Amino acid sequence: MHDTAMEFGERFFSTYINGAKNLVIADIGSQDVNGSLRSVAPQGNNYIGVDFVAGRGVDRIINDPYSLPFEDNSVDVCLSSSCFEHSEFFWLLYNEIMRILKPSGIFYLNVPSNGDFHRYPVDCWRLYPDSGVALQNWGRRNGYNTVLLESFTGVQKNDIWNDFVAVFLKDEQYAHLYPRRMQQNMLAYTNGLMLGQQGFSNYCGKQQDQQLKNKIRLKIRQKFQQAVKKFFKQLSPVLSIWL
Repeated sequence: MHDTAMEFGERFFSTYINGAKNLVIADIGSQDVNGSLRSVAPQGNNYIGVDFVAGRGVDRIINDPYSLPFEDNSVDVCLSSSCFEHSEFFWLLYNEIMRILKPSGIFYLNVPSNGDFHRYPVDCWRLYPDSGVALQNWGRRNGYNTVLLESFTGVQKNDIWNDFVAVFLKDEQYAHLYPRRMQQNMLAYTNGLMLGQQGFSNYCGKQQDQQLKNKIRLKIRQKFQQAVKKFFKQLSPVLSIWL
């Protein structure tokens, strides 16, 4: 798990369920690969890790990614970090998550918005800023009163990833239970949406990688122009002799 994925997961817990006890928390794609959200989850809750393979952090192994081993309306909090990009039909997995959540349950999603092609066993998707609203609307099309509480794209720190982060509530009528938002205490993010907010905050049309590439191109252009000017300045006395 890369640095910002762990940081945003911890921020989610402190914002939405800080101090909560006796919750059922289901982590989809929970195998501990260089870290797990289990390590930063609030204590005193029933944390259940689900994955395809046995390993550290995995409590239940599944064969069908679109059939989660939970009863309807039985889970308080569902998490999926760095997993949806590896799901061929992530919209079906989203439906399963909505099925198992209690009406007041929330779903935390973290998916890359950029980055390397990394198969586990496949790598199919990246999510852009409108993806949270699209998933909200997909849930409603399938009979759920789901609502996007917030979404944003994080900035890179010590790794290459820009995380798309979104928090969904299964039934909008329980929105009053979750008055706080991760973005309210953040400065470093782009394209933020929050329930009740019109339009994006910190709007940015280019990803961080593109911005960096453009800066490098500009720097190279400036260095080249300086080198050309210096060359012709040095060449000028020679040309004056010949002419």
